[in-house]
Amino acid sequence: MTDTRYIYDLSEGDISLKSTLGGKGAGIAEMNRIGVPVPDAFTVTTQSCVAAMENDGNWPEGLAEQVDAALARLEERTGLKLGDPDKPLLVSVRSGAVVSMPGMMDTILNLGISDASVPAVAALAGNERFAYDCYRRFIQMYGEVVEGVAPNVYEDALTELKNARGVAQDTDLTAADLKELTETFKTLSNEALGGAWTSDPREQLIRAINAVFKSWMNPRAEVYRKANGISRRLGTAVNVQQMVFGNRGDTSATGVCFSRNPATGTKELYGEFLVNAQGEDVVAGIRTPRPLAEMEEVLPDAFHELLDTMEKLELHNRDMQDMEFTVEDGKLYMLQTRNGKRTAAAAVKIAREMVAEGLLTKDEALLRVEPAQLDALLHPGIDPNNTEKPIVKGLPASPGAAVGGVCFSADEAAERGNRGEKIILVRFETTPDDIHGVMVAQGVLTAHGGMTSHAAVVARGMGITCVAGATAIKIDPAGKKVTIDGVDYHDGDVITLNGSTGEVFAGALTLVPADLNEDFLSIVEWADETRRLGVRANAENFEDASKARELGAEGIGLARTEHMFMAADRLPSVRKMILAENEEQRAAALEEILPMQQADFEQIFTAMKGLPVTVRLLDPPLHEFLPNLVDQSLLVQKLELTGAPTEQVEAEKATLAQVKRLHEQNPMLGTRGCRLAMLYPSIPEMQARAIIKAALAVLDREGETVGVEIMIPLVAYQQELSTQREIVTKAVEEEFELAGKRLDYTIGTMIELPRAAVCANEIAEVADFFSFGTNDLTQTGIGISRDDAEQGFLGYYVDTEVLAANPFETIDQDGVGGLVSLGVERGRSVKPDLKTGVCGEHGGDPASIEFFHKAGLNYVSCSPYRVPIARLAAAQAVLKNK
Repeated sequence: MTDTRYIYDLSEGDISLKSTLGGKGAGIAEMNRIGVPVPDAFTVTTQSCVAAMENDGNWPEGLAEQVDAALARLEERTGLKLGDPDKPLLVSVRSGAVVSMPGMMDTILNLGISDASVPAVAALAGNERFAYDCYRRFIQMYGEVVEGVAPNVYEDALTELKNARGVAQDTDLTAADLKELTETFKTLSNEALGGAWTSDPREQLIRAINAVFKSWMNPRAEVYRKANGISRRLGTAVNVQQMVFGNRGDTSATGVCFSRNPATGTKELYGEFLVNAQGEDVVAGIRTPRPLAEMEEVLPDAFHELLDTMEKLELHNRDMQDMEFTVEDGKLYMLQTRNGKRTAAAAVKIAREMVAEGLLTKDEALLRVEPAQLDALLHPGIDPNNTEKPIVKGLPASPGAAVGGVCFSADEAAERGNRGEKIILVRFETTPDDIHGVMVAQGVLTAHGGMTSHAAVVARGMGITCVAGATAIKIDPAGKKVTIDGVDYHDGDVITLNGSTGEVFAGALTLVPADLNEDFLSIVEWADETRRLGVRANAENFEDASKARELGAEGIGLARTEHMFMAADRLPSVRKMILAENEEQRAAALEEILPMQQADFEQIFTAMKGLPVTVRLLDPPLHEFLPNLVDQSLLVQKLELTGAPTEQVEAEKATLAQVKRLHEQNPMLGTRGCRLAMLYPSIPEMQARAIIKAALAVLDREGETVGVEIMIPLVAYQQELSTQREIVTKAVEEEFELAGKRLDYTIGTMIELPRAAVCANEIAEVADFFSFGTNDLTQTGIGISRDDAEQGFLGYYVDTEVLAANPFETIDQDGVGGLVSLGVERGRSVKPDLKTGVCGEHGGDPASIEFFHKAGLNYVSCSPYRVPIARLAAAQAVLKNK
């Protein structure tokens, strides 16, 4: 016999046992402990569920015996017995996960009622109709949940009976009707199962507990866990609780209530109830519930006791409570309390107001708000009163809502967007070449790609709504249409995206603007008082830099200069630079680019004056600025076949030759970053001059400028950085001499290769700062291509929990995080005060931010709209690691 404990009686638990008893089990135990009326119960632990899952559904040794013993104790305490023909005990069997998952798993009510016990249930209640109402409900729940009978089997029979009797509601059926329906349900169950089902209540209890274990793994629960980052290894507890009945007539009721409004956070009466009903009636939508305030008219004593209990539970738990209750013959029972789910607006309002009420400290309030909830508040949203149904659902890649006409080409999107037209760019997937179209779109919808796909990353960085990976859509770019669920949407047809949920709607839905109200501002200001990490933004234009500063960024941690090179008005000059046959031609092309670069930097520096700005020198390989190899080959063939002018053909052939020369099999690991600068030193020289000219111009015009930080990308060897530092320093000092003035500047590097992290002590000798590029460090550290992995095995790895999370969304702490920690440690072994930051996508991820806090970094940098998230997450990192 095992010594492992799998069962706790109601009186043995409390809220501290939440991981063992689940949220529901710990909640009812805690209510019982503080004197709130709760029906007696016992709880089967989450460890039981995990043990069964790990053994192909077979129960661990000793669990069945412990269930029998717990049932015997419950029978002794209640004076009732499961299945007894004279004094029957009826119980509910409910799931109870550690983390609340409303509606995701299964429940069975009225277990213990049978042909033998139903007369006693009727006699004890003095109500035959009530007894058969309980019996038919049990058969349906047990049949659906335990035996897998299709729900429509029972619902169709119920509808048929109501139609035959000419009634609209279940409550209009008589005792005789329900008795007949019970016999019908039993017959249907036996037909569905191919034989008589067991009527032994003890066996039914065992099978019901097992069914709840299995429901932990049902598809909807899996989807919910994946969406909310809940590990399947937590398991669910099972609560076996004495039934109390809200369906015993007009003095009985059942309902759900919240101690505050979960939509707005307002402290007001919020909830619904039904007279003469069981709990499932309220949530299933079979009958229309009544507002909780009306309960005072029909059950005044129970109503006022409920109000007192709601207040007591909120004060005790120091959080908004979501509660279920039943009134049986006028007596109130509480069936559940848990910290209620709430909207983002409600979360910040409740946190701020509970501090004002003295319920919480500021630190506690900061821990009550999910960082992602701030994200939802920064973007326009769909009107919460919307009743339209989505036409398709993809991944919620970038939050907010967007309305616009569909468009299938980035070029056309740019043209239409620049004319002021609101468009939604619809693509199989986006590439860097689409940036000009993405920038002016209201939103982006892609058929492929994940949460860290190019479309998702760029959209989040620009505050543009994006729904990615909507695999059910069929795009026909040539026909300029997208087919969704059999309906064609043509070029210009209006759709609405909800990037916060991944939903897509036909037509233009009403949007409501973001509201950075007092609640929001209080939370982020409290976060600033607590956090140690600095928070910067990734930005490379005036608009993004200004938005970042507005949202609290303390500088720019990454300005990507390649985005400036890709602008349409300078691409011809960039291509001249690439196609140059000698250094003189290259220098002439760079002279054309320099004033453009300087203008870009002046805009950014103006927006960020007084704050530090890290500018990364050109990083991608040169071929990214040239046409696609296949497209260019086809163009040359077409020109030759159509007899185009010789001059045009030769020019396109020269471009094709350069594309072929620069083409690489794996460009991410090819000639890019500092490697490109080593081959073409005039490129970093030009960029350094543009940066300093811009900083000095802003200083002259505005009276102050930025803290200039020049970052050399993709360094693996000390010599690379040393050489590049000399080039940059020489150009900078020459500009100072020409201007007759100077300013402070630093030169550092991006640590994005494992060798750079391992040899950080050598690199730090010639670096003023490190910025960890964790996107590429993840690719090179784990040895995976992000785009290929997200289209291939990565989803399977996350689904099967080989990986706890997508390593491009949340940093792989042991592996890639180990390289970051090593880089910090070795860099500071040479320079103890070495400034270190992170500028990858992880800089805006709360779980990653907590790791960076513990690793001792100085700051994180993220997209502008994630700055408030990072501010809150950085504060929470301090509080969680005190």
